[in-house]
Amino acid sequence: MEKIIDENKQGESLVLDKKEGNTRKLFIESYGCQMNFSDSEIVASILTEQGFNTTQNLEEADLVLVNTCSIRDKAEQTVRKRLEKYNAVKQTQNPNMKVGVLGCMAERLKSKFLEEEKIVDLVVGPDAYKDLPNLLAEVEDGRDAINVILSKEETYGDISPVRLNTNGVTAFVSITRGCDNMCTFCVVPFTRGRERSRDPQSIIEEINDLWNKGYKEVTLLGQNVDSYLWYGGGLKKDFEKASDIQKATAVNFAKLLDLCAKAQPKMRFRFSTSNPQDFTLDVIETMAKHKNICNYIHLPVQSGSNRILKAMNRLHTREEYFELIDNIKRLIPDCAISQDMIAGFPTETEEDHLDTLSLMEYVKYDFGFMFAYSERPGTLAERKMEDDIPEDIKKRRLNEIIALQQKHSLLRTQAHIGKTEEVLIEKTSKRSDAHWSGRNTQNTVVVFPKGNYKVGDFVNVKITDCTSATLIGEAVEYSDNN
Repeated sequence: MEKIIDENKQGESLVLDKKEGNTRKLFIESYGCQMNFSDSEIVASILTEQGFNTTQNLEEADLVLVNTCSIRDKAEQTVRKRLEKYNAVKQTQNPNMKVGVLGCMAERLKSKFLEEEKIVDLVVGPDAYKDLPNLLAEVEDGRDAINVILSKEETYGDISPVRLNTNGVTAFVSITRGCDNMCTFCVVPFTRGRERSRDPQSIIEEINDLWNKGYKEVTLLGQNVDSYLWYGGGLKKDFEKASDIQKATAVNFAKLLDLCAKAQPKMRFRFSTSNPQDFTLDVIETMAKHKNICNYIHLPVQSGSNRILKAMNRLHTREEYFELIDNIKRLIPDCAISQDMIAGFPTETEEDHLDTLSLMEYVKYDFGFMFAYSERPGTLAERKMEDDIPEDIKKRRLNEIIALQQKHSLLRTQAHIGKTEEVLIEKTSKRSDAHWSGRNTQNTVVVFPKGNYKVGDFVNVKITDCTSATLIGEAVEYSDNN
């Protein structure tokens, strides 16, 4: 749950410009969070060098890959249905097609896919993508291939990702991999391994390259971005063993943000996802200092009850979370904050649920990602706790959380009416070809008539109306950022 799942992007197959001389065809679909879509760009980059061009025609593919997510049962069921579809095509139309599973399900189910169910030829975990050429050679020799070894070093910092299905304006840059927070509901530490950070120099080089290619906004990505810590390489948990010089020259997340903002002062920066226990005051101060760091923080809380937070192994309390919110609002008064919330975690009482609603009333989030608890195989909660909240109670509590969030979302968007705000144009509006769609610094979608503006322009827009999720306005002029 620690990651944003964009439902509109699930199952997207990627398209790349064809590389001259490449003869093999790759079909790759992605499911899950932004990290998975970012990883698919790395995989595409590696396979382009192995003679593959992408296709959107499944039937003609030599290699079919699905990049998978283990965070919710629904995501796994969807992937299983897709694997059935791939295999039907393989049996009836294209017997030479090879099928592979990438990502978190590959890590979790490993040999089950290969040996028990015999539905794939290739299983590749999130840290093994550089091994794809060797694994493909194994498959082409008629052997099943698997590499799900989790690395303590791999960050893919030396691979320049191919940008997929991009609008050419916004891009994701991964800065950490893995996670050390053993939240009891979450499978990520088991599927993506220990936390390690990427060399800041390689991050800045990638950002500079994106700017030179015309990109205007970057989102720094990680399972837990504000836990970023570079001291010359190695796991975060080993930092205490670092030398004095390593500790003195270490780069934490606040310093990295500062480096990014200074490297490209006209580029906008966002980041996702944060964990309250690692979100330090110096990050808020750095955000307040730089105009080009967006005033938006995704700050998952999961529950408003201290008892449930402890059961989830969230290493923050309700009171510490409130202090964090107070600091954000004091230093960045117009900062938007969004949440992740789980309804019906094991043992949750009505009083615990009311604590969640009262926390939401205190914060008044701009928007949120809300789920009923679903037990994930391999997690500590699945091993040690009974999923004891009846489905009808989970559903009712979730509906109450959603209703309160919708009320707050409308309140938040209404507060923009009458203001003039900078918007980065990203694409044509879904509802009208005559309107642009972009986002303001708070990550709220803004639509307005196209006029003579184009994708990639920073435009000042006067907000005249809103729904609970979208701002509506009129362009006034280019902003100073062009």
